[in-house]
Amino acid sequence: MAMISAADMPQTIPVFPLPGALLLPRARLPLHIFEPRYLAMLDDCMKTKERLIGMVQPREVPEGAERRLHAIGCAGRLTGFSETEDGRYMITLTGISRFRLLHEVDGFTPYMRAEVEWSGFERDLGAAENDPGFKRERFLDLLARFFSAHSLSTDWDSLKEAEDELLINSLSMLCPFDVEDKQALLEAPSLPTRRETLVTLIEFALRGGGNQSGEVVQ
Repeated sequence: MAMISAADMPQTIPVFPLPGALLLPRARLPLHIFEPRYLAMLDDCMKTKERLIGMVQPREVPEGAERRLHAIGCAGRLTGFSETEDGRYMITLTGISRFRLLHEVDGFTPYMRAEVEWSGFERDLGAAENDPGFKRERFLDLLARFFSAHSLSTDWDSLKEAEDELLINSLSMLCPFDVEDKQALLEAPSLPTRRETLVTLIEFALRGGGNQSGEVVQ
């Protein structure tokens, strides 16, 4: 597929605010769509050339306060779709590029539409990133302790073989971090920075569980 530029991206996209649902460029996010407003969003999305949906995380606000969204999200292209017998959709979004949320667009749709800016995230539209400083064996040792502490399981053979970007981004999306931590992973300017952030979050979680080693893994 030919590379696209920020100039090719639409200025207005549908936005899906969903806490904890992190999407990153070139990664895949499965979603189960059943609310009527988001079923309408999906129907409209499939009528467009780009088939983009912007994933944005809501900010944590006091109960009763007005909803606020983080300024940076990630748009995904609808690349997988199936419908259940009761009219629900199972979809897959493939991350295309992060964006900056400018403002909500008034309209008659039951879901949110927003004007967005793509500049500053040109790297997202290019080839997969590498992480030259990544020490995979030490990282996987740390990850094994984290998974054990949280009773999580995975296909370790696949993790050992995965490319750097796929491994780091998939774990950033799947690990059970809170919304603000997920946002920090999203906003990391490069793959090495995201890996460093991920390691910091894993180490913090392990220390909270009684592990005081303070070991730093690269």
